[in-house]
Amino acid sequence: MTFVNIEYLLLLLLLIPWVIWYFLLKRKHEPAMKMATTEMYRHAPMTLRMALIHVPFLLRMLSFSMLVVVMARPQTYNSLTESETEGIDIMMAMDISTSMMAPDIKPNRIEAAKQVAYEFISSRPDDNIGLTLFGGEAFTQCPLTTDHTTLLSMFRNVSCDLQQNGVISPGTAIGMGIASAVSHLEKSKSKSKVIILLTDGENNTGEISPLMATELAKKYAIRIYTVSLGRKGKIKQVVAQLPNGENYEEEVESSYNPETLQTIARETGGLHYQAGSREKLREIYQDIDRLEKTKLKVTNYDKRYEAYMPFAWIALIALMLEMLLRTTWYRRIPS
Repeated sequence: MTFVNIEYLLLLLLLIPWVIWYFLLKRKHEPAMKMATTEMYRHAPMTLRMALIHVPFLLRMLSFSMLVVVMARPQTYNSLTESETEGIDIMMAMDISTSMMAPDIKPNRIEAAKQVAYEFISSRPDDNIGLTLFGGEAFTQCPLTTDHTTLLSMFRNVSCDLQQNGVISPGTAIGMGIASAVSHLEKSKSKSKVIILLTDGENNTGEISPLMATELAKKYAIRIYTVSLGRKGKIKQVVAQLPNGENYEEEVESSYNPETLQTIARETGGLHYQAGSREKLREIYQDIDRLEKTKLKVTNYDKRYEAYMPFAWIALIALMLEMLLRTTWYRRIPS
């Protein structure tokens, strides 16, 4: 047990002068009745009431002590707890190339993908979920975790700015995105391991081809759900940034390679989708909900919790009992 306001325990030192006052000084100030002689009481037997004469004082001391402990805010905690839950391991691999800013899915492709992903993550609290991002290269935004608050916080920062500002290479490295996601799932003991690959283009760069990455996924029994975002045909797309900071848009042909994405999904036991709307994206996540689940062992560190209530109850009961005794059994006349 620990105390948040441990300095309040110093108030317990007040008990020392209180005890001295009670046993040495109080009697001099108490009302008394004058009698000619007390000889008749010298050999009177000791009654229970006389034997317990100091109980009200002891109850008041106990009540004061417990109130001091309450003010010091005692807290307790358990070090580690383990629990089993049902869930699957999922890595989300999201394309953040500049073409994902196309507005054919409102407000644009990447924002629509993020918003539906929020709903999916929030509805699956027991899954280990991670996030990999890729453009011309791939990197991990969040490893597998059940801390979905942190994951969603990282998700909100996902944008195409890294490629638009030249921080990562241009292009779409689908193979690299898959390989990065596989590296987080390869040691997983879950029966169901899934990659959700969201892209709006075809692989045109990267050191690992999509089919090579697919073989890696098959080796570790990882299913890949491939999602082609956007509609076919010409779309407005940001192709450059002007010196004044504004985006320069042109109509370009929306291109993706459905055959490659279909092969990736088929070879790993997943499914391929063409998502031209948020509703279609939601259908994808509904399919994932039907995947086989497996028991996961989760280790949690329990946070401290307040433990003042037992002390508060003791203080209240002691105070009420002391008041009851003083007004009934130990009532004095004159008072």
